[in-house]
Amino acid sequence: MASNLRATSDVARVEAPVTAKAYMMCAFASFGGIFFGYDSGYISGVMGMNYFIHLYTGLPIPDPNDAAAVQAFTLPASQKSLITSILSAGTFFGALLAGDLADWFGRRTTIILGCLVFIIGVILQTASKGLGLLVAGRLIAGFGVGFVSAIIVLYMSEIAPKKVRGAIVSGYQFCITIGLLLASCVDYGTQNRMDTGSYRIPIAIQMLWAIILATGLFLLPESPRYYVKKGNLEKASHVLTRLRGEPAGSEYIQQELAEIVANHEYEMSVIPQSGYFSSWMNCFKGGLRNPSSNLRRTILGTSLQMMQQWTGVNFIFYFGTTFFKTLGTIQNPFLIGLITTLVNVCSTPISFYIIEKFGRRPILIWGALGMLICEFLVGIVGVTAGRESQHNTSAVQAQIALICIYVFFFATTWGPGAWVLIGEVFPLPIRSRGVALSTASNWLWNCIIAVITPYMVGSDPGEGNLGSRVFFIWGSLCTACFVYAYVLIPETKGLSLEQVDRMLEETTPRTSAKWVPHSTFAADLGMTEKGTLAPEIIEHVAHTNKADETSHV
Repeated sequence: MASNLRATSDVARVEAPVTAKAYMMCAFASFGGIFFGYDSGYISGVMGMNYFIHLYTGLPIPDPNDAAAVQAFTLPASQKSLITSILSAGTFFGALLAGDLADWFGRRTTIILGCLVFIIGVILQTASKGLGLLVAGRLIAGFGVGFVSAIIVLYMSEIAPKKVRGAIVSGYQFCITIGLLLASCVDYGTQNRMDTGSYRIPIAIQMLWAIILATGLFLLPESPRYYVKKGNLEKASHVLTRLRGEPAGSEYIQQELAEIVANHEYEMSVIPQSGYFSSWMNCFKGGLRNPSSNLRRTILGTSLQMMQQWTGVNFIFYFGTTFFKTLGTIQNPFLIGLITTLVNVCSTPISFYIIEKFGRRPILIWGALGMLICEFLVGIVGVTAGRESQHNTSAVQAQIALICIYVFFFATTWGPGAWVLIGEVFPLPIRSRGVALSTASNWLWNCIIAVITPYMVGSDPGEGNLGSRVFFIWGSLCTACFVYAYVLIPETKGLSLEQVDRMLEETTPRTSAKWVPHSTFAADLGMTEKGTLAPEIIEHVAHTNKADETSHV
């Protein structure tokens, strides 16, 4: 009885109060989203630049008054597909590899390595004057983006205080939108250049973001949960004192460290540790009927990122410029692309508040509903106006307005929400690989969409020529996202990563919002001694983790 009372009283004291210093240290890592977003956004404008099209196709630049020549002056669908999707292909494999690197060398080191690989890819792209070198550069840069996009979310989730973890990880999505906006601004500024600077300037600027992130991470600490995983509790305690702004030996630090260690010990006891390939297979163990099984969590993470891509938002950011050109009445499609990106940037900060106020589950449900309504309306307006919509200014304006509202719903809900959740739902022994698999899923579907979309909307013989009707497809997929969010998304607001583990064991997604922490792993397993980590536990954990590390090698 006394043990249960102690466990209950300890629940609210697992983490220290949030200080401004701790908040800023955690928030800086979100800067990684800038070059992720910039790299995703600049290519849409580059593929619509006259000089770039002329250089890569050999077609003469048309007279602006010749509407037919202007519409025919574009990259072939095959080149658009290859240039856009090859980055996602590299990122898919980079994200998978990053899971191992993060466990072997650390979260921070893996992100810095990703920055260096990315810079090499950018140098190759900047030097390119033909398709081969550009594609090779984007493939290599993709590996770097894969390292960063997979591990930055893991790193932020592991170092952030639970009270503001959702807002901080949402900051990563906000930085992605800033990157997209910066890309649109640079594209807009160089679009009319008639030399290689038109595309080389937007490409080369990316190196600056990678340099800033890599330099800043040298000054930030490693994840304390990584040190616990490695059995180095002294360093884990030291890092927690930096992150939480508490003095060494603080009871708050001891409480949080005890809970991290206890949860890790518990997970290690139920997840058999063996060789390299068996450790990967741990991500797929457990039954589908068990809501807390590793298999269910892996399916949740990978399908969540798949659904984020199914919303269709990257159609706007990858092919928006070329799509707006087909609407006919738009004089400057680059400007419209810039406006949609600006809506994305201005809307995302709203998620900082609502993701902690209302929770992850409600905003994903309502966000999917808002997006599917907007997408169906865009398709209906386009079909109703028919081919005359190319000369119907009111119809085009309505479509653009609805697309902006659609981007607003994405930016405040599914954009940040999916990244927040994948950093929260995995237990420590498989967290790096679970987040890597989820991020790889994002890039796999990103790649698939980038490959097929040019053929869906292209007007050449044998292509879909869907035009505005493509939004019926995105609307249908968003309907699937709505059902998915209602049935499968759990509520993780206000819980530590260790409490999320317990919540998934004791409740279902539809009842998860009502779950209240009632004990800690540390107290239940007897791993605390007057509110601190027992000395014999420190020795046991260090020995266990070193032995496990040796068996993996």
